[in-house]
Amino acid sequence: MAKRIIIAGGGTGGHIFPAIAIANALKKIDGETEILFVGAKGRMEMEKVPQAGFQVEGLDIAGFNRSSLIKNLGLPLKLIRSFLQVRNIFKRFKPDAVIGVGGYSSYPVLRMAQAKGIPSFIHESNSFAGKSNKMLGRKATRVFTGTDGMEKFFPAEKILVTGNPVRANIADSTLSREEGIRFFSLDPARTSLLVVGGSLGARSINESIDNGLDQLLAEGIQVIWQTGKPYAETAKNRIAGKEAVWAGDFIGKMEYAYAAADVVIARSGAMTVAELSVAGKPVLFVPFPFAAEDHQTVNAKALVDKKAALMLKDDRASNELVTTIIALLRDRQKMEELKTNISKLAIRNADQVIAKEIFKMIR
Repeated sequence: MAKRIIIAGGGTGGHIFPAIAIANALKKIDGETEILFVGAKGRMEMEKVPQAGFQVEGLDIAGFNRSSLIKNLGLPLKLIRSFLQVRNIFKRFKPDAVIGVGGYSSYPVLRMAQAKGIPSFIHESNSFAGKSNKMLGRKATRVFTGTDGMEKFFPAEKILVTGNPVRANIADSTLSREEGIRFFSLDPARTSLLVVGGSLGARSINESIDNGLDQLLAEGIQVIWQTGKPYAETAKNRIAGKEAVWAGDFIGKMEYAYAAADVVIARSGAMTVAELSVAGKPVLFVPFPFAAEDHQTVNAKALVDKKAALMLKDDRASNELVTTIIALLRDRQKMEELKTNISKLAIRNADQVIAKEIFKMIR
């Protein structure tokens, strides 16, 4: 009989894309498996999950707002409402298992599963566990982690270190550099810089590229620039009339962007690190300084120590980002060293390992 599985969580690409990779791996093992995503209304998953061919239901839930305490007054009511919505979803869908990928929308779904004795699985991509995952880990059936050393957050006997699932279109990509560059209507003869600040953008990176754009173009560098929604309009105006730049709020087909790139500037969230390792690209990381326990710096430093990436602190980006990247692009030997060393860290089958383990434990 076909299994029915709920995948809960989201908020950012770092949660959504591994979830989609796991869903595809489950379907690959057993095509009859029914999968339902549950996320938060108004968040990124409500758009990206249907685009990947899966059904998603949204909860009326919000996370804790650290910048405006008054906005948290309605949280208890939203949490109660979300539990009622989850109860109705469970009654209707009757899941055999639930997988949480992080983000506040995963909490009521996995709590409900654990209360009902339904097997619950967690995937924690970061080196520092998120709040929802930490609270849920004790009663989880299994906890899949992107890195080792996670016993400080989860019961050791429940942990399986799998690495982080990378989207199949990236992991299995055979695109040539020229195909990638043509996708963005750019010139294969020019050196290409890919700039990604995460799925929601990164202000310090965006402002640094904005200020240094003419300098980059004068060096013969063309730019593929994912801005995130908040900076999209500013970037659009900035590149008006310039031929050697592509800018947009989101790149839907990242496999083309990675294929096109000679060098990458990026935040160092766990999933970005995983994707760049698989893509095998020289990268300058600019860690987001306000991530929990500064885990993005931890992620980046792990690669820097292996001579697999460069790192620049966020507060130095405005003065040094563009000059650092130009210096790297002039140093072909350094680029080759970074490319070779980051490729050694690639994990291509995390989604399959997770999917097999889930089926093993619910059959």
